[in-house]
Amino acid sequence: MSQTTPNKIFIKKIAFFAAVFLLMVLIFSSGAYFGYNRRPAMEKVLTVVNKNSQISSPAAAPIDFEPLWKTWNAIEEKYVSNDGLPRQEMLWGAIEGLAKSLGDPYTVFFPPEEKKMFESQIKGDFEGVGMEIGIKNNALTVIAPLKGTPAQRAGIKTGDIILKIDEKPTMDMTLDEAVRLIRGTKGTKVILTIIRKGEEKTREISVVRDRIEIPVIETNGISQEDNKEKYAAAGKEIFVIRLFNFNENALIAFRKALREMELSEKNKLILDLRSNPGGYLEVAVDIASWWLPMGKVVAKEKFSDGREILYRSKGYGALQNIPTVILVNEGSASASEILAGALKEHGKAVLVGEKTFGKGSVQELVPITDETFLKVTIARWLTPNGRSISEKGLEPDVAATITAEDETAKRDPQMEKAVEIINSNLSNI
Repeated sequence: MSQTTPNKIFIKKIAFFAAVFLLMVLIFSSGAYFGYNRRPAMEKVLTVVNKNSQISSPAAAPIDFEPLWKTWNAIEEKYVSNDGLPRQEMLWGAIEGLAKSLGDPYTVFFPPEEKKMFESQIKGDFEGVGMEIGIKNNALTVIAPLKGTPAQRAGIKTGDIILKIDEKPTMDMTLDEAVRLIRGTKGTKVILTIIRKGEEKTREISVVRDRIEIPVIETNGISQEDNKEKYAAAGKEIFVIRLFNFNENALIAFRKALREMELSEKNKLILDLRSNPGGYLEVAVDIASWWLPMGKVVAKEKFSDGREILYRSKGYGALQNIPTVILVNEGSASASEILAGALKEHGKAVLVGEKTFGKGSVQELVPITDETFLKVTIARWLTPNGRSISEKGLEPDVAATITAEDETAKRDPQMEKAVEIINSNLSNI
């Protein structure tokens, strides 16, 4: 038997260790490859930052975001695109879908361009058709066309349901998407396909966009010569204030109207809130303070955790002994409903007309980035007695409607009924 030399033994040891090393590398590589491909989908998305941000709410149940990241990763790997993926738009779309999933038409995400449009509308500096719209019974509905705007001139009416904007159906369309489509540059045209209550056939109404100047107030005071014929039915003792919205200019305008009423020496008031889509809560509280003693509750703001914030009268009180009727209709919404509900429940006014729109929720603007924000519903409005305004609206004390025949004949049965009521013993209503 031959003896094994030291060199041969050394060579065999090297070969053995080399084989073991290669086997370990192979096992490690296979494991790493297997683990890499089995890692969470979030880790596979390499082009996203801040993936590990946590949900801050302590009450939030654990949510598995794996399906979201799998979807994103699948698009990254498989979607056919010659121009690259619009990753920023993908993110905006995901957030918009998140907001839309709540089923609340007033909770909306605003990407950069939509944010600019929203801010211009809040300032009252925009171009469009001039109407307030909302979602009612899952349908895009006209709350009110604004006075003197293209929408009003074209024949758009409160309660009209918008089925199409140009050729785009509005089913499942968000409220703010509808606003974006309807608004546009002065001089351009938009065609609205609508259906009107009591009619079976749809109508196509063409509206030419214009610069919108939002009106504030109208009275039948001694300085309004052009309104004498219009408000002749009101009589010598009755003063009429028509408030078109509750924007930041409404406070001064309302005070001026009260001064007109004082100079006119009239001692009864009809407050016309028909087709008034609302505005700032603070304005509604301030105006209610002319009827209510200091400290009386005007509205309650109720949050999801049961907390309530009370908004109280400032106690101006100049109108607390003035007989008052408030005119409302389907276009009376938000701040209009807050004011009307408060004065009704405190026994300071009688409501005449139709059931109001039912927009009783509170939104907050939450910055998401420097160029985007989320408008999210954070609370519900309640009347002083705790009645929710949302969806249900307010029922009038005395119902009165305006028919198509009334409009053709330029009659206003609601105003006539208000005059009749205010000239009767209001305590019997």
